[in-house]
Formats: sequence, C-alpha cells, structure tokens
Amino acid sequence: MGSPGGIMLPGVFVVYASPRVQTNEHVWQGGVSMRTKWWLWSLLWVLVMAVSACGGESTPTAEPTVQEEAGGETQTNEPRVVRLLTHDSFSVSEEVLAAFEAEHNATIEFVKGGDAGTTLNQAILSKENPLADVIFGVDNTFFSRAIDADITEPYTPAGLEHVPDDLKLDPQNRLVPIDWGDVCLNIDKAYFAENNLPKPQTLRDLTKPEYKGLTVVENPATSSPGLAFMLATIGAFGTEGEYTWEDFWREMRANDVLVTDGWEDAYYGQFSGGSGEGTRPIVVSYATSPVAEVYFADPQPEEPPTEAIIADNTCFRQIEFAGLLKNAANPELGKALLDFMLSPTFQEDIPLQMFVFPARPDVELPEVFVKHGKVAEKPAVVPPEAIEQHREEWIERWTEIVLR
Repeated sequence: MGSPGGIMLPGVFVVYASPRVQTNEHVWQGGVSMRTKWWLWSLLWVLVMAVSACGGESTPTAEPTVQEEAGGETQTNEPRVVRLLTHDSFSVSEEVLAAFEAEHNATIEFVKGGDAGTTLNQAILSKENPLADVIFGVDNTFFSRAIDADITEPYTPAGLEHVPDDLKLDPQNRLVPIDWGDVCLNIDKAYFAENNLPKPQTLRDLTKPEYKGLTVVENPATSSPGLAFMLATIGAFGTEGEYTWEDFWREMRANDVLVTDGWEDAYYGQFSGGSGEGTRPIVVSYATSPVAEVYFADPQPEEPPTEAIIADNTCFRQIEFAGLLKNAANPELGKALLDFMLSPTFQEDIPLQMFVFPARPDVELPEVFVKHGKVAEKPAVVPPEAIEQHREEWIERWTEIVLR
C-alpha cells in the first residue's frame, strides 16, 4: 500500500495518499479515474490559494533549541571544547574524563607541550592568543617565571580550601596546586643486602669511597628530576660557607657519578633495582617509585624491591600547579575544569595515573600508596624566587663542575 504523505503550505497542511499505478495506467489505487483525479486536485489548489491569501504572515523559521544552565550559562546540544595545555607526562583515566565531559556537555582537548619548562615557554610565547584555556604542569622550579610572565588569571577553584597552605604559593591563586611528590634517592635493596653495605642516609654519604661508582643522576639541564635533585643539594648545602653545593658535586664527580639526559635512561637503563636493567644501585627518582614497582608487578610482591631514601635534606618537593590562561577562548569552561581538577573524583585518580600525591589530603588514597608510599618529613627547600633568579646560573655551574 502507498504510505501517507503530506505537503506543508502557508496556513494549511494537506495530507494525501501516495498513488500506486496498476496495470491500467488510467486507473489509480482505489478505482479513481484520471478525470476525477484532476478535478479533485484543481479544487484542492483553489482552496489552498484562498487560505494562503487570508494569512498575511509567513511561517517563522525554527530556531535551534538552547538550554539555560544555572548561573545563566547557555549551551546547545553541540559539545563545547575546553583545551588543556600540559606536559607530556600528564595522565588521567578515561572514566574520569568522561565524567567531566558528560556533566558539562564538553570535550577536553589536550595540547601536549613537551616537558614542564617547554610547556611553560609555549604558554608565554602564545600569551596573546593562547593555545589552550587551562595550563597544567607548572611546578615550583618554574613557578616564579609563570607568575612574572603574567599568563594566568586569578581564580579560586572549588575545593582549594582543602589544600594545605604549604602547597599554595600564590595568594591571588593565579596558579593553584594540583599534586605533589618528593624527588629522592632510590636504592636497590638487594644490592645493599648482598654486599653488606649500609644504605646512604645523607647526601654526603654518596661521596664516600664505599659508594664510588654506585650513583646515577639526571642532567638538570634536560631533566625535571635532575633539576629537582640539584636544587636539593643547593638547599642542603647552600651557596656560601666552608662546604657548598658546588663542593658536593666536585666530590660526586671524583666518586664516579654517572649522568644521563633523562629519567627513563637513568631508571630503566642504568639503575639495577626493580625494573631497571643497569648496574648502578642508587638512582635519583621519586619517593613513590617503589609504589609503582609493586603496582605494576605480576604477581605483586609484599614489599617493593627498591626503597626511597627520605632522610632530612636529601629530597626536593615538587608541586605541580594549574591555572586559567589569560585571553582563554572558553574561560567559564576553563574554570569548571579547574574546579574538577580539585574535586575528589579527579584527585583520587592522580596517584595511580601519575604516581604522585593529590593536593587534597582528605581524599582516599589507593591501598598500595598507603602501604608503600613515602613522604619526606624535611625536604630541602629553595624559595621559588631564588630558583627563578639563579636557575640558569646554577645549571651552568653544575655543568662546568660535573661534565666539563
């Protein structure tokens, strides 16, 4: 049978049946003759014209449906886009991303900028026409550079009240803390047990003859943990006095310290502990690296094969920040993303994604973090302002002492 059809004309909707021609081409379905058919259509046309003449207004064009959210923000059914500029090591689970995107009818696009320093440089260079709405990954070694460059807007995200004050470095909240972790020495426990060698408890222990040729570090000019460890030595020994950080590194060079360009080569290529395949039982890594050794092992051991040394003034605390970029294309959604990054949902996802601690101490940590994660009670401290003022100078001095 023919399907019902219709035509829309101004002021009237005409429903008709679709004809289907049978063997006799002069007869339509239902037995209506061709002559009758033309008479009916002529009458219909007169009626339509009459109705059209009476209606002087045209039918308005339908507008797209717009929904209004609380606070006056409007959105269409088309997902919006918020862009996050971040370093290459950023990681978050798909289900956490999906939760934000569903709540805000949005899509998060990631703009990967390389390491933390390169990412910040890109944000500074694109300040007038930013690459993203939000930046993540500025740490306290580059904090003052970001503030001085004036690339972010003040904004106080929901949840910031739960973050300890010692992680907050800007009273205007142009950059807010998202996570933190301690850069420390890690050791291969089996090596020290088999060789009946005491674990190092101070940085100066590394310069003793019994530790000669045992340590691998990263270059501070090319590695974030390498820079953090250099700063730990500056915080521990200072720049003036009978014994300074420069003296320490002279002794480290004499004690056959090995330098690599990055963390991966140092940890996986030169370190002998855990998943490392090298020969050196001491490496600069993170206090949470033993957690990863347990978590990724199959089967998981009761204890990690490595250990972080967290003695006083041997570690440096890295704090990672996020901020709303000035001139952002979508500032309101950028603010929502910052709120989300300090929400329990995002904060609880951080430990097993990036193996650092969330900024909020009130969120639940994974059991493997509770059991094996360590925190330095007294890390070495160098103020962000001093780091910004002397960073390049210190790196150059380190290079001259250790590599030249």
